[in-house]
Amino acid sequence: MKIKHTFILISIFGFVTNISFAQQIYFPERGNWEEKNPSEFKIHTTKLNEAVQYAKSNEYSGSKDLRQAILKGFEREPYHKILGPTKKRGTPAGLILKNGYIIAKWGDTDRVDMTFSVTKSYLSTIAGLAIYKELIQSVDDLASAYVWDHTYDGDHNKKISWRHLLTQSSDWSGQLWGGYDWADRPPKEGSIDDWKLRKLNQPGTVFEYNDVRVNVLAYSLLNVWRKPLPQILKENIMDPIGASSTWRWYGYENSWVTIDGIQMQSVSGGGHSGGGLFINTEDHARFGLLFMNRGKWKNQQLISENWIREATEPSQANTNYGFMWWLNQKGTRNWKGLPEHLYYAAGFGGNFIVIDQKENLVIVTRWLEPNQIDEFVSKVYEAL
Repeated sequence: MKIKHTFILISIFGFVTNISFAQQIYFPERGNWEEKNPSEFKIHTTKLNEAVQYAKSNEYSGSKDLRQAILKGFEREPYHKILGPTKKRGTPAGLILKNGYIIAKWGDTDRVDMTFSVTKSYLSTIAGLAIYKELIQSVDDLASAYVWDHTYDGDHNKKISWRHLLTQSSDWSGQLWGGYDWADRPPKEGSIDDWKLRKLNQPGTVFEYNDVRVNVLAYSLLNVWRKPLPQILKENIMDPIGASSTWRWYGYENSWVTIDGIQMQSVSGGGHSGGGLFINTEDHARFGLLFMNRGKWKNQQLISENWIREATEPSQANTNYGFMWWLNQKGTRNWKGLPEHLYYAAGFGGNFIVIDQKENLVIVTRWLEPNQIDEFVSKVYEAL
């Protein structure tokens, strides 16, 4: 068990002395999760219930047919196609954990749903594992030193490091699985020729949210691990934390490659063209609990604490973004009135995993109207 320390004051022979005592974090076994009344943690139950009701009442307004929602959401993109599986979504669901215990729960938390760009935080973790196991020596190594095919050809692409890929500041230029970097979330102004001929930014200097480049990271990590990334996640993270057997991680129908003579699918970092991570709310919460506890599950360090610290530091190009985790630092994406040490995974349709290491708090919510997330989280904190 992970030990957190608090302090009490005891008077001994007239002297006041600091004595630490242990407070344990609870780690649920597979298929079982203990629930506790919020009042046991001096949390205002009525206010917490109001927060839950707010999440239930502010359902994502997009279509439940996510295939149609994706096509509509990215209809401006040239060549955009659905290449991976999709699934009709459920209704709002969520969990709130305090010290590992469930203190609030709503909706069908066992239902497997698409999670879109929350997948990116799982992908980032695969990179962290590669560092932890010394398959990659440093995030500042050039990716071309590890992936020597044509992925990083050219004067610009050969400058790209793992850090640049993880912080979405690489400005990688090219085509992967039929998707062009310039066609992913293009500017509102200009023509296709303008987008193709744009001036490339020095890697590390400009943040651009771009799924083609995220998929380049996934493909590059597949080359490093030489095993399918879902298998790496299962063996190193999901099985040790007692996740269910229901989650799946998909790529595209055309993202199959041959490595060591074996056909493997390069998975996607989100559901932009279908695919990505399909997972239930409780498995998300276990993943969040692992990060809340700085990479340690019971007595086993599954991922480096140093990695988690570095992954949740502001990047040069965006103070609100680390290694595919969003940060609540002061900036353009700050949730005002909420602690700056919060960090979170975020995906299309109102999918969030919010982590507060200081409060031992994890909040998972599915299908919440995205522009209501800060108000919902604020209501949770009002209950603390």
